[in-house]
Amino acid sequence: MITIDSGDAALPGDLTIPDEATGMVVFAHGSGSSRHSPRNRAVADGLNAAGVGTLLIDLLTEHEGQLDAVTAHLRFDIELLTMRLIGAVDRLAEGLESAPVTAGLAIGLFGASTGAAAALAAAAARPDKIAAVVSRGGRPDLAGPSLPRVHAPVLLIVGGQDTEVLDLNERARKRLDHAELHVISGATHLFEEPGALEEVTTQAAEWFNRHL
Repeated sequence: MITIDSGDAALPGDLTIPDEATGMVVFAHGSGSSRHSPRNRAVADGLNAAGVGTLLIDLLTEHEGQLDAVTAHLRFDIELLTMRLIGAVDRLAEGLESAPVTAGLAIGLFGASTGAAAALAAAAARPDKIAAVVSRGGRPDLAGPSLPRVHAPVLLIVGGQDTEVLDLNERARKRLDHAELHVISGATHLFEEPGALEEVTTQAAEWFNRHL
């Protein structure tokens, strides 16, 4: 475990950098989730196997996480999540004290649920540092006015049975500069169906290896 100084908070994270990594991907977790999310860890393992480094980071402090578990408010504070994510991106771009190699690697973002909105808003705020974004079952609509300012290539992955989120992603795609929508047939919001999460991982790895 490492600690990332995001500016207003010290955030715990898990960093993995394969030999000769092609880039780094920071994970922005979704509603009520954390860096311990088994789904995001499975995707991170797949990215590592494909030669991409990963940073799974909690965007809320332990106290904030406990508060959010009761109120569910902070998970929808996109401005706060974006600020924390930008802080992590800036630290990676500078080179971490424990891993200075990150300063030379292209950076991508992987966002799930509300974390996808923070990832897109961060990409709009740091166009010179963020090379690609992948959203899994995301809420890009919550990024609001940031969407037209995202110039990094964006892959929106949505389950075919997640109809409401699929509609939101179709609308968001039209507002993004360079975006593709990948629908996983038969999958619901959490991609728990056999083979669904594996397809998410494959699509994400291909996207990041193409653009990082």
